[in-house]
Amino acid sequence: MNTIEKKEGTPLLSIYFTAGYPTLDSTISIAQKLEEAGADFLEIGFPYSDPVADGPVIQHSSEVSLANGMTVKKLFDQLIDLRKHVSIPVFLMGYFNPVLQFGVERFCEECKNVGVNGVIIPDLPMDEYEELYKETFEKNEIANIFIVTPQTSEERIRKIDSLSRSFIYLLSSNATTGKTLDVGDDTAAYFKRIHDLQLKNPLIVGFGISDKPTFQKASKHTAGAIIGTAFVKRLKEPDYLTQIPAFIASIKA
Repeated sequence: MNTIEKKEGTPLLSIYFTAGYPTLDSTISIAQKLEEAGADFLEIGFPYSDPVADGPVIQHSSEVSLANGMTVKKLFDQLIDLRKHVSIPVFLMGYFNPVLQFGVERFCEECKNVGVNGVIIPDLPMDEYEELYKETFEKNEIANIFIVTPQTSEERIRKIDSLSRSFIYLLSSNATTGKTLDVGDDTAAYFKRIHDLQLKNPLIVGFGISDKPTFQKASKHTAGAIIGTAFVKRLKEPDYLTQIPAFIASIKA
């Protein structure tokens, strides 16, 4: 299940986008174009009506997605052909309430069926995961991605590392998504502190990464970074698919 491998000297770039946005049936075409353009792995968000950790851009994409008719079941129906078009690792990201309503075991089984590698559910507590759901996730070979913040203790980080089977999501700050990353002395020291713990799982930074400079800063002490808001903004354009190669090149070139 360890699906993310750090490339020596080359940071990994992950792109987040919301399933069902800008149109209900755009999910696979966006994923395919992102892989072709050079993204290393993907995070596909499933929308929720109360996305408290998201900034206005991703909140808006969730609202449009829900209005378009996107549901967890509809997403799995769309992803049934995922591996005919996309070979890089794919993670689903969203809130726990839709997973719980769908059924955790059924959700994990469907992830396995369509070829999803893991999930990021920020509001699923680590202790609850370990006690109630770990066996189900591991039986279906679905990695649960845990989140580390600047306030997370070393003891908890090492516990997260022991439970992880893919990568650790390192929040650049406690802000909502969409804020610009400011890697000052405190943030740089935070990234280095986590790096120096020599964890067995790769560290991937999220929140505030929007362009090549912020991507490079975030990746200095980590395996790579995630861009979400800056990419989702591009999906408002009528020719968004044709813009994807230039967007990825502007980050990785």
